[in-house]
Order: sequence, then C-alpha cells, then structure tokens
Amino acid sequence: MEEQNENTPDNNEEKNQVSSAEEQEFQNRIALDDVKEKVDAVKNELKKVIIGQDNFIEMLIASLFARGHILVEGVPGVAKTITARLFAKCIKTDFSRIQFTPDLMPSDVLGTSVFNEAARDFEFKKGPIFSHMVLIDEINRSPAKTQSSLFEVMEERQVSIDGYEFSFDDPFMVLATQNPIEQEGTYELPEAQVDRFLCKIKVDYPALDDEITMLINQHERIEKPALDQVKAVLTPKDLSEIQTKINQIKVEEKIIRYIAQLVHETREHQYLLLGASPRASIAVLQLAKSFAAMKGRDFVIPEDVKKALLPVLNHRLILAPEREMEGISIEQVIDLIQQSVEIPR
Repeated sequence: MEEQNENTPDNNEEKNQVSSAEEQEFQNRIALDDVKEKVDAVKNELKKVIIGQDNFIEMLIASLFARGHILVEGVPGVAKTITARLFAKCIKTDFSRIQFTPDLMPSDVLGTSVFNEAARDFEFKKGPIFSHMVLIDEINRSPAKTQSSLFEVMEERQVSIDGYEFSFDDPFMVLATQNPIEQEGTYELPEAQVDRFLCKIKVDYPALDDEITMLINQHERIEKPALDQVKAVLTPKDLSEIQTKINQIKVEEKIIRYIAQLVHETREHQYLLLGASPRASIAVLQLAKSFAAMKGRDFVIPEDVKKALLPVLNHRLILAPEREMEGISIEQVIDLIQQSVEIPR
C-alpha cells in the first residue's frame, strides 16, 4: 500500500485543525503585552541617567511587581541611592526618603501623637514611612530599636500606635540601601528584619565601557539635574493590573515542588548554620512569576526559579563558622544546592 504523503489534503486539514487549536489556546492565555510595554518604558527612563546597572533595574521592577521590598548593598558611589530615587520617580505615586542615623528614633520613622490644644486631645502625626515608595538610605546606620519600627509595616502593611491601626494602601515598597564595607557606626540588621526583604541585590562597580559612557554623559549634560530627566510612566492603576495578572501566572506542581526542595535543602546543608524559612519559598515563587510575566510568558519555567534563587536566599542564609573561615561564600553554597536538586522536565 502506498504511504500517504504528508502534504495530502487529509494531512493538511489535520495540521490546520492543530494550528487552530494552538491559536485558540494562545488566545485564552493571560494578555501580557502591556506588562512588557511598561517594563520597557521604566527601563528606558532609567537608562537616561543610569548606565550599566541592567540587573539592578530588572530586580527593582520584578520586586515591585511581586509586592516585595528590596535591600540594596554596595560600596559608596555605585548609584544605589540615585537609582532607587529615579525608580520611585518612574511610578506616579508618593515618595519619601528616610536617612537612617545612630540617633534616629522609632517615632522619627512612624510618627508620634501630639497634643492638639484646640481639640483638647492627642492627634497622630504620621511619619515619613507613610508613603507608597519609601527609600531608606543606609539602613544599617540605626540601632535595633529603630530597625524594629519597620517589622510590622513591612510584613503586615500597617502600623499600630496608641491602640490604633493605620493601614497602608497599594503600592507600598521599601527600598533600603546599605554599605557592606564601612563598619564603624553601623549596626547588624536583625534576622527578623532581613527576612522581610523579598530580595537583596549586590551592586558592583560598572564595567570600563559603561563607566566611560557615564563620564561622557555627565560631561555633556547641560545643567539639567538627573531627577528632571526621568518622568513617571507607571500609574498605581497600571501596577495593580499587572500585579493581578502576575497572580494568575500558571505554576505547575512540579515547579512548586522544585522550589520547596531547593529551600528545604538549605535547612539541612552541612555548610549552613541557618537555612531559609517558608517565607523564602513564597518569595522565590512570587519573584519567579514576575520574571515569567516580564518575559511575556504566562507560566513559570525552572530558569525563572533559578534566576530568583540567589537574590532571595543570599541574605537569609548564615554560613557555618568553619566554612566562613575557609573562605566559602553564600553564593557558592546556593550554587551547590541548585546543582544537587534535579531540574523538573
């Protein structure tokens, strides 16, 4: 019997049916074109001033989409603060900046009750934390008492003072910077505080070509402040719609199991004194969904999880003292854990 040619009418009709089915399936997925459009718009605005910090910018956007807070670590002069300020300006919303110092009190962050003589009663005056985008510069400059003022607001998005609760509306994001080199006059962040940051980004020195471009731009800039070059391109409504779509990103059970296994391995690894909590598992999941949406996919793949793993875990794990003395880094341990867990197919 003669074999049917793959280009026969019957086969063509079958291919058309499959193609139509695939097209219909694609049409039923989450529309993510607007997500990519807004991501590109924010990146383009920041690149007017910021050169060579692509990973930093991408992590800021992904953390915002995931409703998380971000801790930025780097030596002085690598544009941590200016990038955070410019990023906040890209969002059409309220912004406040808090400079942490050794003498800063919790009331300087949260606010305090002041006696109103006209009303013969105490009136609560809100502090700078009551904003949508909050930049905390040099967060490790203040002692634990001041650090503790952020515990409730960062986790529960509310402040409890004098028997009253003050809730925060979306968006709410804390961007904190710290200097890892200078130790005098600094305080170690409490573990409970560190764990409330969705991720930690380490900002390195720029590449030589990027620094040359930066110098040329600075030289050619004609008395126009950096902040004036960036405009708001993302509204709270846009952000809310994007976050809703990200919550609908598909995550298969094998991917969820993969995330859980990776985080679970940190709790039993011989090189670690402290592993990651379930909050870290949730953070990896949320950040991976943000990465998928930013790539235009409505489903999470293992590469999204691996990309989220380092920034989520690098500030939550504590090395065993003997391993630290051997010069082993947290990044190396995370890489070992990643290699030890089978990637789902």
